[in-house]
Amino acid sequence: MPLFVKIRLSLMMFLEFFVWGSWYVTMGTFLGANIQAKDQDISLAFSTQSLGAILAPFLVGLIADRYFQAQKILGTIHLVGAIMLYGLHQAVDFTTFFPILLGYMILFMPTLALVNSISFNQMEQPEKEFSGVRIWGTIGWIAAGVLISALAWDSQEGLREGLLQNTWKLAAGASLLLGIYSFTLPTTPPQAKSNGPFQLKEVLGLDALRLLTHRNYAIFFLSSILICIPLAFYYQNASPFLTELGVENSTGKMALGQVSEVLFLVALPFFFTRFGFKNTLAVAMLAWVIRYLFFAFGDTESGTWMLLAGIILHGICYDFFFVSGQIYTDAHAGKKYKSAAQGLITLATYGIGMGFGFWVAGQVSNFYLIGAGQHNWKLIWLIPAGISALVFLFFIAVFKPEKIKSPN
Repeated sequence: MPLFVKIRLSLMMFLEFFVWGSWYVTMGTFLGANIQAKDQDISLAFSTQSLGAILAPFLVGLIADRYFQAQKILGTIHLVGAIMLYGLHQAVDFTTFFPILLGYMILFMPTLALVNSISFNQMEQPEKEFSGVRIWGTIGWIAAGVLISALAWDSQEGLREGLLQNTWKLAAGASLLLGIYSFTLPTTPPQAKSNGPFQLKEVLGLDALRLLTHRNYAIFFLSSILICIPLAFYYQNASPFLTELGVENSTGKMALGQVSEVLFLVALPFFFTRFGFKNTLAVAMLAWVIRYLFFAFGDTESGTWMLLAGIILHGICYDFFFVSGQIYTDAHAGKKYKSAAQGLITLATYGIGMGFGFWVAGQVSNFYLIGAGQHNWKLIWLIPAGISALVFLFFIAVFKPEKIKSPN
């Protein structure tokens, strides 16, 4: 892949995850502090991500794989998304906030598959080249978190003044920029053209479901769903948890997780090649168990190191599972259905798994509510730790070692 193309794809990844990181990390805290949302409301807000992810395989399979160039669809979505994000900045209560967020996430979630498809289309060896591009998405997420804390929007004083509302305006500006930039990206033409008769399953991208006939991929797909149930606890509860403990500028500290993500992305090609796909995912799942135990027993005094260690483990948790899973999916899908296949894995992780996980996290958080804005966090975090341990044991018991080859 030429260097100039790599730079262009890297900027795309940076902006994609800057947009998301500008509001996603702090949304739980924003909803509680700015519009007095309850735990169930926060859970409902995060679940909009899952609905968007469930629709993603069908939207991407219909649009990107068959009829339109992926980069143009990406640009259009982000231009419309910028308007909706500004609408979220203007919302004053959950009744107004929720339907706008729902519409936005239905549009946004397919873009995660689109940026992967655009990237893979330019690569001869995705298992070696993709991490070098994807790392800039992580840097974009870090930049958003550091900027929010640098501006003190998430400080105790900033929370009292309602400054987290500005995160939506920041995301809207970045989305506008990415929308315009997307139209300059390398052309990613539709690749699933059919000369045969009309087939509904092909139009909807359902051909990617054939991947589930492969035993190992079916096990990976199921494990992806199950492990994302505890993952939802982190995304939904980490910011409110740290804020409730009194951790200042928690968004900047949570960016340490993405800093470690950068480091482990660099190590991923070596680890993936040397130890294989199964061991890579197993390490990720085990890291999630350890992370939640650190959160359960950590505090802002002698246990501060546990909180920071739990955050830093995000690099292993995310890279070794999600990025490896994207490479694994691309290898099994082949060239013809790579967009729909990337949408399929988005469905499994961000859709079904985290959708159920957000609901569970909301119920658990509300059950362990012990006062106005106070929770029993030790018992809350032990639940995802236990779920992660069970999924880890299931995966290592039934998934057979498999060598991954480049799909191109």
